[in-house]
This record gives sequence, C-alpha cells and structure tokens, in this order.
Amino acid sequence: MEKILDIITAKMQKAFADAGYEAAFGRVTVSNRPDLCEYQCNGALAAAKQYKCAPIAIANAVAEKLEKADFSMIEAVMPGFINLKLSDTFLQNYLEGMRTTPDFGVEKFGTGKTVVVDYGGPNVAKPLHIGHLRSAIIGESIKRLFKFFGYNAIGDIHLGDWGLQMGLIISELQERQPDLVYFDKSFTGPYPEEAPFTITELEEIYPAASAKKKEDEAFAEKAHTATFELQQGRPGYRALWQHIMRLSLADMRKIYDNLNVHFEAWLGESDADPYIPAMVADMKARGIAVQSEGAWVIPVAKEDDKKEVPPCILVKSDGSAIYATTDLATMVQRMQDFKPDRMFYITDKRQSLHFEQVFRAAKKAGILPESYLVEHLGFGTMNGADGKPFKTRDGGVMRLEVLIKEMTDFVRAKVVENKIVSDDEVEATTQKIAMAALKYGDLSNQPTKDYVFDMDRFAAFEGNTGPYILYTIVRIKSILSKYGAWENLPIQVPANMYAKELMLAITKAGPALESALASAAPNLICAYIYELSGAVNKFYHETRILTEEDKDLQAGYISLIGLAKQVLETCIDILGFSAPEKM
Repeated sequence: MEKILDIITAKMQKAFADAGYEAAFGRVTVSNRPDLCEYQCNGALAAAKQYKCAPIAIANAVAEKLEKADFSMIEAVMPGFINLKLSDTFLQNYLEGMRTTPDFGVEKFGTGKTVVVDYGGPNVAKPLHIGHLRSAIIGESIKRLFKFFGYNAIGDIHLGDWGLQMGLIISELQERQPDLVYFDKSFTGPYPEEAPFTITELEEIYPAASAKKKEDEAFAEKAHTATFELQQGRPGYRALWQHIMRLSLADMRKIYDNLNVHFEAWLGESDADPYIPAMVADMKARGIAVQSEGAWVIPVAKEDDKKEVPPCILVKSDGSAIYATTDLATMVQRMQDFKPDRMFYITDKRQSLHFEQVFRAAKKAGILPESYLVEHLGFGTMNGADGKPFKTRDGGVMRLEVLIKEMTDFVRAKVVENKIVSDDEVEATTQKIAMAALKYGDLSNQPTKDYVFDMDRFAAFEGNTGPYILYTIVRIKSILSKYGAWENLPIQVPANMYAKELMLAITKAGPALESALASAAPNLICAYIYELSGAVNKFYHETRILTEEDKDLQAGYISLIGLAKQVLETCIDILGFSAPEKM
C-alpha cells in the first residue's frame, strides 16, 4: 500500500507539471506547523530561482492545479509555501485501506531475503548479567522488525563456548575432584549422564579458576593445555564440556524466555571451530594473511582511513586462534548454511574497532562480497543514577535475573497497592507491565547512547514509558469489550478535530516502521507509539464514545480506536512485549 506522503507528493508533482514547472519541485513534507496545516510543499521557493519568477506566483499557479476533492485546504502563502489539509473523505478512504489490508499495507521489502542478527553473545558457564540486557532486547526487536517486513530473520546467540573459560573450569574441577573418570585417559566410557556439579557450583567454579589463573602461572598453563586438549577432542574433556553446555544452556533459556527473547540458532564458537583450519590455510596460501612477529595477520588499513586500523590477527604467535578467527569462521559457516543477504552484530559499541577489522578482513578474503551489507550496531552503557555503569548496592555486577526480579517486584507492589486487578490476575499482569517497563525504558533511547536506569520513571503509568503505552491499549480494549463485535466496522470520516488528529497519527505507522528498519533503530518505533498513544488519549478525553447516542457515529469511533489498538499491538510485539487485559 502506497504511503500517504507519497500519494500527496505525486499529486503535487502532477500539479507542478500541469502548471508548466518541473515535477521534481513538488515534494511534500509533514508540516512543521501543525497549527497552520497538515502538509506543506516548499518547492516554489526553489523553482523561483530556475524560472526567474516570484515564488508566490508559482505557488498560486500550482495550487490552482491541485485536485480540490483531495484537500479541505489548499493555501499559497508568502513567500511561496503551499499549505495543505487533507479532505475528510480522502483520509477516510486511506485508513479504510489500512484497516482492510494485511499489516496495514506495509510493503514487504524482505520477501525472499535472509538476514542474520548476531546478538546475546553470553559465555557458557558464566551467569548472565546486566551487560547482556541491551544486546538481548535490542537484537530481538531488530530481528522482529525485519521479520515484520518479510525477511527470513535468524537470531543467532553466538555462544562463547570454546575458549579458555572451558579450560579453566576443567582444570579447577580436576584440582577439586581429581578422581573423576573424565581425567582418566585410559577410561573408555561411557561417561556418567549426570554432571559432577550443579549450575550453582559451576557458576562458582569459573570465577575461582579465573582468579587463580592470575596468581598461579602453573595453573594458567594447565588451563591453556586443557583448552587445547578439549579442542583437539580429548573424550573426557568433551564429556565435561557437554555437561557444562547442557546445564548452562538450560539456565540461559529460562532467563531469555523470561525476557521474551528467542533465538532461532543456538550456535557458538565451537560450531565455527571446524571451519578454521581450511580457512586459515586458504588465507595463507593466497597471501591474504601475512606473518608479523610470529603471528599471522590480515592487513586491513586503507589509504583514506582517518584513524589507525591495525591488522586483524588471524593466528597468534603460539598458534592459537582468537575472537577474530572465530568471527571470520562463523561468517564462513553462516554464508554456507544460511546464505544471508545481510548480517547485523549487536554488541557494546566499544567493540567497534574489532568488528571494523573483521568485516574488512572478511571482504578482503572473499568470505563476504565487497558490497555485502554487514553492520555492527554498537550500543551504549546502562548507567546508574551516578552516571556510572549500573552496579549492585555492594558495587558488584548485577545478575540479569536479579535485575528482572527487582523490576518485577517493584511493579507488583504498585499493582497490589493500587488494586489494578484481582488477586488471581496479579502475577500475569505484573509480568507484562514489568517487561514493558524494562524493555521500553531501554529501547526508547537511541541504541548508541548511554542511559540512566531509573526504575521509578520506567515503571510510571504516565509519560513516555512502557506502562503508559500498555495503559492506552488496555483502555481501548475495555471500550471495545463493552461495545461488542467491532472488527468489521468500516472507518468513517472524522467527526471532530480529535478524530482527525488520531487518523493522521495512524497514517504514520508505515513510515515510522520503515524508518526504524532503515536505521535499525527501535527507538523510532517507541517515539511513534508514544505520539499515537497521545492522540488516542486526547481523542478519548474529548469524545463521548460509549455514551454517544448516534449509533452510526459511535460505530465510526469504535472502528477508529480499534485500528489504533491494532497498530499499537503490532508495534509493541516488534519491541518484544505485550499488553495485559486489565490495568
């Protein structure tokens, strides 16, 4: 379905052409003075220079050529602006088209295309902490946005499951329980089905081993050896690794499920490992990788670089692979298995140089075509009230499940205190409001910017918050429930100025979602639904809906707020949360 601004622009361009001027001057924009008009065209000002004519004369000539039935106001004003207001019938017909067309007539740009979104990125055997929050919810919303536009969108968690932390855990476990069969090279199996540790014990083992590595060189060397032997396929170590993976992933899935974050691919560094030998050999053979101080590196600097871009290290001097090696091998695997048309990486913005090196190396090596769309979306830090990275009360890094629980407890107290719902509905309602508060509080910010985590503000039912958006939807649901069957009611001409404002706000849905897609910026969706919610609430406060005696007029009101609800629900689903039935 064509965007309303494109339709108006086409009409304006025809009017310019009919008046004897170039059609290109007829670009229309949303008015920056809504008190004066809804749309405007400033093309006469630019045309005046080319045609050596007063701009107001051009504006008047063009205004005369516009189709009068489409506009309730066509006004040429000094020095040469053309101000427009849409006719009620034009607006009614457009919204009826949105109502009766799947997904409001949004063009499905991604049909037949695949995009991989790399987000999450947790390390196995380490608890998820608040540093994992932004990647998870920004990545999930971007993936959902691409799905909405028809893409085959694949979210890949990209687990850190193959590095030194595994060797550290194995080595620490061996020191604590040396008699376990996993450390007996002569043992032929089968290995026990139950892990020799719980998830709680596992999460204590890793930090203990990590601390020991810094003070004990012999232990550090032992951990490096264990990592190498694991990667070479030592059976006992592989069996331990499988225990670690099973326990960790079960714990991760539970937390991500609570966040309503779901990955299509649970792949990690271990899945990319088999691709490394052939990839490295090929790069060496073709001269893509060169030796430097014993290491193999890929020079990626360009002549026009404004700052230094160091070579991408492929293999360290001791023969070991690093993150860049795994990231390149992961690209090889993805291009082979998924054949994506583009890829996104959602991580902390401090990793931007790393990804610049990797992307350049991938294109230089031919893993990705030179024109391939691969982007790193770096996000800012979630800070506390002091402006520093958010910490627990004792100064430590907060676990993600603790943050979710604190937000949930905070919201539950408000729900109970204000008696928003009956006792048996408290938990379900609390969960949805808490998730909206947490996610909207994050996503409403520009991803690259730092922001302050403020539980009071995020959970407020007024202002630019998730609960306010939910409250708007719930208010509409309540009206529709009291009215009865409404789904097939047609859109009517706006009955008052508040209805027209709401209709104009609804027409912006497609453009807002397209802008969010083009910029991979969920905050643009948040900004739009906040504006739409404001229009809904103004309409509600200024219009009698359920008490309207004119049944035809009432049906028009109901159809309009029903369409607004559908737009709002679609948008919050893309953002990764949903509305309760009551609030």
